Amino acid sequence: MLSLTLVGLIAVVPSDCIRAAEQSQPRSFEPFVWPSQPPPDCPLQQSEELVGVLFTGFHSNYKLADTWYPSWAADGNLYSPWTDGSAPRLDGERERSSSNGLRKDGTHKQATTGQAVIIGDDPLNLKIYSLGLTNGDPYPYAGRYPCGSLVHNGVWYYGTYCLAPKGKAKYGDMDYNWPWLGPLVGFRTSTNLGRTWKDTPHTPEKPLFAETGMWGHPVKIGSPHFVDFGKNMEHSPDGKAYLVGHGAVEPDPKPRFANLSWISGDQIYLIRVVPSIENINDKSKYEFFAGHNHKGEPIWSNDFDRIKPLLDWNNNMGCVTATYNAPLKKYLMCVTDGWPTVARMNSYILEADRITGPWKLLTYMKDFGEQGYFLNFPSKFISKDGRTLWLCYSANFSSGWNNVRLKFNPPGGRYGLVLQKIRLLTPSDSPKAGNPVTNASEKALFN
Repeated sequence: MLSLTLVGLIAVVPSDCIRAAEQSQPRSFEPFVWPSQPPPDCPLQQSEELVGVLFTGFHSNYKLADTWYPSWAADGNLYSPWTDGSAPRLDGERERSSSNGLRKDGTHKQATTGQAVIIGDDPLNLKIYSLGLTNGDPYPYAGRYPCGSLVHNGVWYYGTYCLAPKGKAKYGDMDYNWPWLGPLVGFRTSTNLGRTWKDTPHTPEKPLFAETGMWGHPVKIGSPHFVDFGKNMEHSPDGKAYLVGHGAVEPDPKPRFANLSWISGDQIYLIRVVPSIENINDKSKYEFFAGHNHKGEPIWSNDFDRIKPLLDWNNNMGCVTATYNAPLKKYLMCVTDGWPTVARMNSYILEADRITGPWKLLTYMKDFGEQGYFLNFPSKFISKDGRTLWLCYSANFSSGWNNVRLKFNPPGGRYGLVLQKIRLLTPSDSPKAGNPVTNASEKALFN
């Protein structure tokens, strides 16, 4: 097993070469409740059971690349994609990944995406190591990025999607449409936890679901992510793997420039498949959520044309992840509307008793990050009562662009991998939104 190999290697690597975990101070800010400020047109009903999020002041300080979506494997480790930056190897050196498939002169090159192992049970003291880089041809797009990642029964399924059809408009000094969201290409697979890979049979020109994304035409299964069902997918309701993705329809009833991007869109869509190497790249093996019947029961179809949104909020949706919180017997969904992609971003958290809904608003965090993106809740770090979790995200990748400086809010954010310890609030909790927690007994509760 790779975990045993890692342990053996760690034992012989000099301590000054292990730079994977750089811990922060135990607490860098006083606990506070983030004020929920949904827009007036929010169609989501407020949750009556979970009513807010308290940030405890504890956070990580890992200096890494971004795009982290950890999957909890049977060996106890987390495995995650990463890209656009660097991560340490076991030998102490760092390697760099770039999802950009264009050189500055506009000529074509291979994009790279990385894979990593995350070892440990304490979110503030993790060992994080790159397991290598994989080339991926993005043509006829400008970039290829990680998305859905799942380790189940010893097989790692690693999805990639494309961005920016090449050659339509200028963005900076490059000739491509950076914001536009392209298709999910497919999934590469590994049976030895990331040491070697079998590539997807699909290409950006012939992707898994035949969605184009070219020239601004929308996709529906945009940048999908596996629902986190816990260790080795132990809490899946039926043994199937579910994915959530964001998309848009055409024509758009309320169009906006670059509406459907890597971080913005109009709807959330849901699909599922029995995970296996044979199934994962076979469109016919997937079922698509097609709405509810007259009894309120979910409809599933093998016909992609029958797919319907799980959630619809025009000009207010985008990158999405979901996690099953086993102690609470609830699903938590993180959605980020980051339009216009290089400014402050708004994120919100939803809760539901079933993956097919109904979904209710837990909190709406305006300007979270201030540019927080790729939010998710790793199931490994959910407390026994289900109320304390660690929010994983990255922040402020474009700070300084166009002379716009972004602040880190909450404190402890950074470009890379961020883990913030939070507490879910119920109506009986006394801290008020936007206020610091000052009472000593309340502070003790949220430590």
